[in-house]
Amino acid sequence: MASQTIGTPEQLRDPNYTPPLGVAIPLGIQHVLAMFVANVTPAIIVAGAAGIGFGSDQGALGFPDMTYMIQMCMLFAGIATLFQTIGLGPVGAKLPIVQGTSFAFIPIMIPAVAGLGTAGLAGLTTGIVVGGIFHFCLGFFIGKLRFALPPLVTGLIVLMIGLSLVRVGIQYAAGGVPLIGTDAFGALAMWVPALVVVFVTLGIKFFTRGFTSVASVLIGIICGYVVAYVMGQVNFGALDRAGWFMVPTPFHFGFQINWAVIVGMCFMAVISAIETVGDVSGITKGGAGREATDREIQGATFADGAGTALGGLFGALPNTSFSQNVGLIAITGVMSRHVVTFGALFLILCGLVPKVGALINTVPINVLGGGVIVMFGMVCASGISMLADVDWNRRNMVIFAVALSVSLGLQLQPDALQHLPRVLQILLTSGLLPAAAIAIILNLALPDTLSEVSTDEISGGMSGHKR
Repeated sequence: MASQTIGTPEQLRDPNYTPPLGVAIPLGIQHVLAMFVANVTPAIIVAGAAGIGFGSDQGALGFPDMTYMIQMCMLFAGIATLFQTIGLGPVGAKLPIVQGTSFAFIPIMIPAVAGLGTAGLAGLTTGIVVGGIFHFCLGFFIGKLRFALPPLVTGLIVLMIGLSLVRVGIQYAAGGVPLIGTDAFGALAMWVPALVVVFVTLGIKFFTRGFTSVASVLIGIICGYVVAYVMGQVNFGALDRAGWFMVPTPFHFGFQINWAVIVGMCFMAVISAIETVGDVSGITKGGAGREATDREIQGATFADGAGTALGGLFGALPNTSFSQNVGLIAITGVMSRHVVTFGALFLILCGLVPKVGALINTVPINVLGGGVIVMFGMVCASGISMLADVDWNRRNMVIFAVALSVSLGLQLQPDALQHLPRVLQILLTSGLLPAAAIAIILNLALPDTLSEVSTDEISGGMSGHKR
């Protein structure tokens, strides 16, 4: 049945295969739903830090500017995704990679608009443009540095990405970040729709076949949405306030050079590039059962930088490949880049027509949380799958143990670095940078002589010790 309605297993693993439109379009929209809240949330956070939300008395900025930033994040997420799926010369991996606004840059962006001198949104968006250009230039070297990124490193990075996201999934399901600290956060009323999404997704995935099984996350979110509507959690008020069309304007927030912001954006671009290597590897491994090529990694890095620079020019925030969609590909098994192209076109529509974005935004955050719990977990699973290709000798176990222990420990206890400069605190407690740096350095520095003792010998020694 699956081969009749969707495609053969060989076709589903082919990035150039296009499923029937009746399948491809819903799957593309499912990709958008998987990343929608995560894509617009950074804009809401940064806009709030800049004082441009409701009731703002800081300058002449008000709600229309927050709406503009949100719309630009959707519009340029779609455009950057097209860079990845369709390609533009060397730009783009031509893989089903979904681009979106990066959470990783938030610790740099909030001080930029609220604390780093007088940067404000003008300095921030200018820094984003420069950081995007720097990110693009990394693409010329990323392929040559591939030797330093074996499955041990990329698998660890993907695993750390997943581990850093699972907390967000639980926060969404429990009611979202705005409710943390209130009685409503974690209430049964929040968890019921989220759990409906989880159980419906799992039930449909494992007990149905064909398109229904492939679209399990989308169907789960729809069921959760219906339950949330019955429980009175769906609010259509934003539809009345949203307009019908929005025109992007270059340097909407102004132009200003702020070197602190620029340096911060360039540092984070390195992290984003490493994350993209992990995401591309996760997509090819989870969707096609192979390693990513140098051309795909270079093209993906080019698209990351080009999308960020172009978006920053019009007031959007930094773009990166979205890890939750890596998990979605692993769940659906559909590797088609054209499926993601339909999702990109839908994102562009959302960016140009605020009414469409407002309609999608009626999906409660706890409903989306139920969906991303499954997908964020799949990101961790993809990282573990990549690590399965590692020769687990003593040398590689030491590298993995030290990198995971330090990076995850700093992420869980950021106050351990409270005496370092703020920028270093942000970079080192991200989880991704220390994991990548430690794994890469140890992999290049430790001698192969450590490999002489195998995992079995170590396990045997531990068992003997216990006896």
